[in-house]
Amino acid sequence: MTAETAAHDEREIQDVADPAAGEATEAGTAATVTDGTDPAAADSDSTGSAEDDSVAEDADADTDSDDEGSEADEEDRLVEEGEIAGDYLEQLLDVLDFDGDIDLDVDGDRAVVSIDGGNDLDRLVGRKGEVLDALQELTRLAVQQSTGVRSRLMLDVARWRADRRDRLARLGTEVAERVVKSGVREELDPMTPFERKIVHDAVAAVDGVVSESEGAEPKRRVVVLPSA
Repeated sequence: MTAETAAHDEREIQDVADPAAGEATEAGTAATVTDGTDPAAADSDSTGSAEDDSVAEDADADTDSDDEGSEADEEDRLVEEGEIAGDYLEQLLDVLDFDGDIDLDVDGDRAVVSIDGGNDLDRLVGRKGEVLDALQELTRLAVQQSTGVRSRLMLDVARWRADRRDRLARLGTEVAERVVKSGVREELDPMTPFERKIVHDAVAAVDGVVSESEGAEPKRRVVVLPSA
């Protein structure tokens, strides 16, 4: 996949600069002892440099600690999102008189909620996942109303998204291998940004081909072609 395509689809899928502590301090600590310099002054410069290095190391340690704390805070936030979504969906299932087990997880930078084990759950998926997409958006809005922050939560019902992900990954690999052999580009059916990302990732794992997205929503599709 080209850099432009990856950036475009990534923007469609989701809405950090690492602090660099201590570099400015370290850059200013090197003291040069020239001819005729008072030895005492040189010792003072050496001591000051060592102290500055120690300060820089402490700053780096503090930065690492802050990063770890930030990651922990982010995971806690995602766990909270999942719990709010789980409560909302449990009430919704009761109202609709559906049975199902609700599982909560965190995958990267998303909370993931899955509903499995009930009868007629396919009715909550709909044709090509339209009902599932609508239910996912309602759940995201419920989370946002509670937290005040827009959610990127992923909802799956009866493993529809998980199975779809596996099928699309296989499709991307198969098409990429065909293009390697034939040298002829292939176009896939229109897909959502989430689905295109799965195909792009699968194609990127095959040498000799690249993938791009062409067209406008909702008919935007993945094109696989030989690499130059």
